[in-house]
Amino acid sequence: MASDVDGTPLVGRAELLATVCSALLDEAAGNTAAVFLTGESGVGKTRLLHEVGERLRDGDALVLTGSCLDIGDASPLHPLRQALRRLDADLAPPAAASVRALLAVFTEEATDPDGAGALLERVSRGLSVIAAGRRVVLVLDDLQWIDRTSRQLLLYLLAGLGDLQLSVLAAVRSESLQGAHPLRRVLTELRRLRSVRVFDLAPLDRAATEQLAAAVVRRPLASEAAEQLWRRSGGNPFVVEELSRDLRDGRDGLSDTLREVFLARVDALPGPARRAVHAVAAGVEPVEHWLLAQVVGLPEHDLLDAVRAAVSHRLLVGSDDGYRLRHRLVAEVLTDELLPAERAVLHRRYAEALASASGELHQARLAHHWRLAGEPERALPAALAAAQEAERLYGYAEAHRHWSVAVELTEGLPDVDRAALLGHAAEAAHHCGEYARALSLLEELAGTGSDLPACELYIRRARYLAAAGRSALAEAEYQHALQAADCTPRQRATAAARLAELLLHLGRYADAGQRAREALALAEGVDGATTEVVLASMALGFSEAYRQDPDAGLAVLRRALATAERAGRPEDVALAYLHLAELLTGPLNILEEGVVVARRGAERVAELGLGRSYGTRLLAIAANGLFRVGQWSEAEKVVSAALRHRPSGADAVELLLARCRLSVGYGDTEAADRDLDAAATMLAGGGARHVIPLLTLRAGLAMWQGRHDLARHTVQRGLTETRSDDLVILAVLVWHGLRAEAEAHAGRTVAVDDTAVRRLREIADRVARKSERAARPVRDVVDGYLALCAAEVSRLDGADPELWARAAAEWDRRNHPYPAAYSRLRQAEALLSRRRQTATAGKLLRQAYQTAQGLGAVPLAEEIATLAGRARIGLAERAVDAAPPAGTGGDELAALTPREREVLAAVAEGLTNKEIGQRLFISERTIGVHVSHIFDKLHVRTRVQASAIFLRSRR
Repeated sequence: MASDVDGTPLVGRAELLATVCSALLDEAAGNTAAVFLTGESGVGKTRLLHEVGERLRDGDALVLTGSCLDIGDASPLHPLRQALRRLDADLAPPAAASVRALLAVFTEEATDPDGAGALLERVSRGLSVIAAGRRVVLVLDDLQWIDRTSRQLLLYLLAGLGDLQLSVLAAVRSESLQGAHPLRRVLTELRRLRSVRVFDLAPLDRAATEQLAAAVVRRPLASEAAEQLWRRSGGNPFVVEELSRDLRDGRDGLSDTLREVFLARVDALPGPARRAVHAVAAGVEPVEHWLLAQVVGLPEHDLLDAVRAAVSHRLLVGSDDGYRLRHRLVAEVLTDELLPAERAVLHRRYAEALASASGELHQARLAHHWRLAGEPERALPAALAAAQEAERLYGYAEAHRHWSVAVELTEGLPDVDRAALLGHAAEAAHHCGEYARALSLLEELAGTGSDLPACELYIRRARYLAAAGRSALAEAEYQHALQAADCTPRQRATAAARLAELLLHLGRYADAGQRAREALALAEGVDGATTEVVLASMALGFSEAYRQDPDAGLAVLRRALATAERAGRPEDVALAYLHLAELLTGPLNILEEGVVVARRGAERVAELGLGRSYGTRLLAIAANGLFRVGQWSEAEKVVSAALRHRPSGADAVELLLARCRLSVGYGDTEAADRDLDAAATMLAGGGARHVIPLLTLRAGLAMWQGRHDLARHTVQRGLTETRSDDLVILAVLVWHGLRAEAEAHAGRTVAVDDTAVRRLREIADRVARKSERAARPVRDVVDGYLALCAAEVSRLDGADPELWARAAAEWDRRNHPYPAAYSRLRQAEALLSRRRQTATAGKLLRQAYQTAQGLGAVPLAEEIATLAGRARIGLAERAVDAAPPAGTGGDELAALTPREREVLAAVAEGLTNKEIGQRLFISERTIGVHVSHIFDKLHVRTRVQASAIFLRSRR
């Protein structure tokens, strides 16, 4: 079942393909060379035979291709006959005469008085005539079915008994070489020859599996689909292609082709081995040997023989911890083959065996098997125990799964507190990032008529809504909780503290501080209100740090983190890290420390089971900090790591916005558009913290696309529809608005909107006045953006180079390379427009260009190059002088960023841009940007030259 050669790319086999071709043409091996490819059905042997044959044919070898038939010795020399007939059809009449003469030898075989030896010699001579001095490559597929005469011919030729230059390439199904199969002995003998090599084809690894699937589906797979396909296929290329076609064509279930293939393989097993495979398919992998023995009920010797047969047929994999199916797809196939009663019996045997085992009980597996055995009353206690154990170990995803199973099991069972189970399931769903599921379970709980107080219901609904990114609804629910008549002092303190935390997240720092003080006052009269004190302290400390005293506020946050760590409640620890990292990378602009805190926090909360939710947010904060200091390639790595969490809700929005900043900077407009659309879809009811950055990014993207009217409209939306005390994000939005008007004026694409300009200037003045009352670090950052605003306004009536010089100095002082490079571009543009200081303008453009290239900021670099070209200012020569030429000693790759080194390593492997992008989880266009920068920095023009430098640097 090899993949057909239908345009699907050959993936994961590039190195093996080169090795096989080299081995077959190895002159040092003498006249003969052979390569045998072994592997399970569908692993890609036939495809590799085809690719090797094509390469060798292009190299002027005579390639003869044939397949063996599963009919024993009924058709002697069939593969060679088939190969010669194909060759005869391809040759012109004069050249085909020798082929037909050799074919005639086969028809004379029955009456040949000289016997088999003479026949083999005549065939060898005939092949020599046909080859006419060229090397003959005999390609044989399905060698496990080779007939006796063909086997003798193969051994005769490989023994070098003729004078033929021969290479043999053959494929063998591993599962067919069982027992006394004659080919096993032949291969054993041939392995001893220096001219013979045997390669066992392993399944594809995960990256290659996703690459192949993406080629079939014609788009990258979503993370969940890729995970499921990898788990079901086990990396078998044939299975991957079949499943991918089903996915592409929208077919559910399992194709008849795959079903029949796997059923045939299972049916080929001896009876005891089939029983063992059926049992493992019904189990929870890995299935330990002692457990399988009790379920199957075979004597030890018979069980070992059965398992050995299943392993030899490539259906089971054995390891120290037990047995697994090589392909989980087998379980799907075999489930439908058993009667419901048979399945129930298997699961009951598993449950009884696990329950009777000495030592620790396997509660999760017990619950699984009792449930499928049709005994919910015995499954429920095990499910509850498994859920509690998972929570104790911070395994919230597993806990959510077990609580959900417990909820399902309560159907029809009397005297079970279903409401309590719903509450546990909802909380576990919230902790593991399944926010929609948490809200759904909470609504079901509310409808059960439980005695859960209304105030508690409001608080929990608000928490889940906030995590889902629906901030406006969450705020309303907290207000309802505070006003509820049944609200206890503890619940009132909780609602106030969590509302303060939400307001902080929305950027409403004054309101957050006020609510935090209320919460602290309420918590004073409540014993054990550690969580409330931690949350309120964080909100108050952040508010104070932003508005008045950074040092004092920062100290409060650090104390809150220490308190949370001592108390040990995971969510409190996560929130403390989150707000500390936000404060450092945001208002206080202590970026390096903030990135360290964010990354350390992400590791810590992952240990606490909150990696998918709070861990994702912390990594997004780290990525944003790295973006600001110009470490874009490192920010890409952080985003890629966070994406593996498959976040949802507000966590996903944070990450999408972080990735979009990189895409906008790189000029990958398609990726940026996708992320913005996805974030906007999730932001129903979102607050200014997300909405303003989203609209700012939308405006920036529109400007690079030349759509200045759209940029203007987007900025106006942000100024009208949102409310925030965060002067920084407001200043960034105003800058983008003024920049859009200046770009429209410069490009004459649309008329300048004087009303919009006036309004933007008024808001800039208001921001400046408010920033005077903010803490000094906040004022410093706001001043940088206000400097950009003033300089953009000057572009409307004659750009002022001094204003741009001031803006560049502001951003240099803060170590923000991107706005500094942009300011230098505009300063040079202003100088050139006044036709003066051309040398200074050239220096500024070269500095800006070098920064833009180092970042990978393609649109900015292109605009700089365009301006330099119009002014006839050279960029390359000075850029070259800035870095030592390649090959002059030292590290030749020193000029490359870590991400560029990763890309170069993949280029040296021979991967395409698309393949590299799939490996590194970034777009093909972004890879093209990196490759362009690598060429510029290494002063090369081709991938081969770049690869040579990389390989040389590793010596």
